[in-house]
Amino acid sequence: MNWNELIAEMTVVDSTGGSDAAVTGVEYDSRRVRPGAVFVAMKGGTTDGNRFIDKAIAAGALGIITDSAQSFDHLMVYQIGLPAIEVERGRRALAEASAAFFGHPERKLSVIGITGTNGKTTTALLTESLLNAAGRKTVLVGTIEYHVDGEVRRSLHTTPEPRDLYELMGEGAVRGATELVTEVSSHALDQGRMTGIGFDVAVFTNLTRDHLDYHKTMDNYFAAKRLLFDGTRYPAPRVAVINAGDERAEELAAAARAAGAEIRFYGIGKGEWRAAHYKLTPAGAEIELETPAGKAKIISRLAGEVNILNLLAAFTAAQARGIGFAELVAAVPLLKPVPGRFQSVDAGQPFTAIVDYAHTDDALINLTALARQMTAQTGKRVITVFGCGGDRDRTKRPKMGLAAGKGSDFVVATSDNPRSEDPAAILAEIEPGLKETGVRYTVEIDRAAAIRLALDEAAAGDVVLIAGKGHEKEQILADRTIPFDDAEVALAALRAMGYGGAPCI
Repeated sequence: MNWNELIAEMTVVDSTGGSDAAVTGVEYDSRRVRPGAVFVAMKGGTTDGNRFIDKAIAAGALGIITDSAQSFDHLMVYQIGLPAIEVERGRRALAEASAAFFGHPERKLSVIGITGTNGKTTTALLTESLLNAAGRKTVLVGTIEYHVDGEVRRSLHTTPEPRDLYELMGEGAVRGATELVTEVSSHALDQGRMTGIGFDVAVFTNLTRDHLDYHKTMDNYFAAKRLLFDGTRYPAPRVAVINAGDERAEELAAAARAAGAEIRFYGIGKGEWRAAHYKLTPAGAEIELETPAGKAKIISRLAGEVNILNLLAAFTAAQARGIGFAELVAAVPLLKPVPGRFQSVDAGQPFTAIVDYAHTDDALINLTALARQMTAQTGKRVITVFGCGGDRDRTKRPKMGLAAGKGSDFVVATSDNPRSEDPAAILAEIEPGLKETGVRYTVEIDRAAAIRLALDEAAAGDVVLIAGKGHEKEQILADRTIPFDDAEVALAALRAMGYGGAPCI
């Protein structure tokens, strides 16, 4: 593909020059430009790629695509004979150029998009596993990792920029993948990162307080999520899978229905795709499943009520993609727990230690409620370690303290990616919520020390919850980023306490 062929597939405001030279790549980061690459200079939330056009040219860029034509010296472009085009929206242009360069993989893959505050990662991984069990090859894009036909890669963003998404899709299509399962963040929807992607199935897990540092209000946050369903910015999905228990469910369903989508509600005791009854067990859950496609009793290895919802969402989405009911029922017992999502850390200790990604007040409420279910028959305690991230929504900090305090018998408040903020100041904003509940608590800035303190506190039968980081492998401080894995830190602490030490599961 050459420059002229590439821009013929794009929405162009103005253009300068042309070229029959082969395009070797499409890049939005000037540091990745190699000779023959096209550089897409676009305005972002924190930086403006147009500031780096000169660096892209120096690196050998074949041509420039810009959403800010006045931000660079046209004379320089003219003098060296470099072709350039001006576009209205940089991310749309990046998507159009990437789709063309990578051979339009969006036309070869059927896409399941999963959005919501909580449960996206687990639902995405479960959906992929159900598709794989039915023999379908997949590409997975999510918070923990990316998959390309089974090959695991590090995840850089929950939803990557269009260029990187199209590259993953292109590699998957070459390997014979037919399905893309992707988490879709509210940021990505609002910023247009999903431009050009047609969603066959869209899943909505829930909406709870989060990301208000970006969206400012809950209505704005919901409006961003709704973009996946309402057909206003992206094509409406063929099927919308919606959590019937969420307070925004009917509003979202009405918008999706008006855009032409088929609606499938799921839930516990609610919706057409539902868990009519369930029983939580030490090994997971026993579920009586009732759906328009059939009824069955299924055994799940995923613990807790929240994972029943995640499983129902994945089951409904996979069935919408044409997987048979019997195949899905047979696959459920084989599904594995997701790393950092209610992950058990077992060194042979007489109490339960759980690592979970819960980092909102709603997620913490659900997590502590699940722990209460586990101790209901014994009357044992729930001990919770948690913190709040720096440079993020400050209003949720006392709410997190309130949620932890109400759901726990003892709380250790600690650091969780303080970033540029003073960890002590973050903890001071958490404390009012803890004090309001009257729970016994302590503050320990050092997260490793906090985890050890909670484990030291635990007695036989207690449940220790280590919340907030989940699958994350680092702690982000003001002056550096250090390796930090809650599960590994907890396991090391348990071994130091004299327990045996099976690997984390």
